[in-house]
Amino acid sequence: MGRFSLKRLDRYIAKKFLTTFFFMVAVFCVIAVVFDLMENIGRLIDNEAPLVGTILYYLSFCFHFGNLLSGFIVFLTIIWFTSRLAQQTEIVAMLSAGMSFTRLMRPYFLASTVLVLISLAVSHFILPQANEGKVDFEVQYVHVNFHISDQHMYREIQPGVIAYFRSITVDRNTGYRFQLERWSDENILEQRILAAKATWLESDSTWRLVNARIRDIAPDGTENLRYVTRLDTTLDMRISDFGQRSVLTSALITPELDQHIEREMRRGAPVEMLKLARYGRTANPFSIYVLMLIGVGIAARKLRGGMGYHLFLAVITGFLFVFASKIITVYAASVALPPDAWISTDNWLRLAAWLPNILFTGLGAWICWKAPK
Repeated sequence: MGRFSLKRLDRYIAKKFLTTFFFMVAVFCVIAVVFDLMENIGRLIDNEAPLVGTILYYLSFCFHFGNLLSGFIVFLTIIWFTSRLAQQTEIVAMLSAGMSFTRLMRPYFLASTVLVLISLAVSHFILPQANEGKVDFEVQYVHVNFHISDQHMYREIQPGVIAYFRSITVDRNTGYRFQLERWSDENILEQRILAAKATWLESDSTWRLVNARIRDIAPDGTENLRYVTRLDTTLDMRISDFGQRSVLTSALITPELDQHIEREMRRGAPVEMLKLARYGRTANPFSIYVLMLIGVGIAARKLRGGMGYHLFLAVITGFLFVFASKIITVYAASVALPPDAWISTDNWLRLAAWLPNILFTGLGAWICWKAPK
């Protein structure tokens, strides 16, 4: 009987956990859809978005939003129903009957494992495929303008040919302070072109350079300098080569994202944020374990303030977790490691993706150690 009752208890807690989780995911998604629709309804009408496409877009939006906040929703879920168990003295009864706190956490761990496995599959494979339609819809009907906010952009458009723009205005298909260098196989500069601006002419598939200064360097070292007011030339590059919508990478499954990162590295593009997103696809699902640990430790204690106090602690802790994750991510992507650093850039970015989990695991262990036994 003892074993049967304990197994029934496991099923009871795990069922409460999972059903409450999916209910709260549905509630959060409905709220998010309402706010997003209020913000974009004008764009959808102006761009004549189809009704069926809009419905499918918001279904994908819910899928994306639910996975994005899965850790935080797990945390609120645990606080919600565990606090109710504590206030009804059910947890006190379990512990008084001789159940250890570690044994009490077993069904939480089992249910969290189910959610972690689901989240890993969703993050690496299912969600990127679902995002394809979502991204296409956003490009056509929501965020129709493409912007490149970076400055000082270098790209090797072909071996030995390096292009540079100080800034780019995509709406005008124009880059400013353009520079093009051609290098020989012996790494000797053969030509350098400086122009005030370069404009991509879609109709002719050519680039128009304005106020260009061209310096040709012969093998013997002699130079020929000439100025042209306007020069139309063909170059193997497009405006989109110097930037892209960050959401496009969310439509790549992990093997495709790895290949995309390799291509961007060969072009000389910054890939720090791409690598952080790649490592985050594994680290973020495991935050469910971390927030489960903290949530059970907080909500298992019966307090005079009741569920309201528990929910207050949950919101504060959840926002601290999200805030710390963003701060660490931004810092890791912007810091430049010295060549003799004790850690490689890849391992540094991997550590940054996992650091919030590591830090808050320590917090969760301390809270559980302080929890009533």
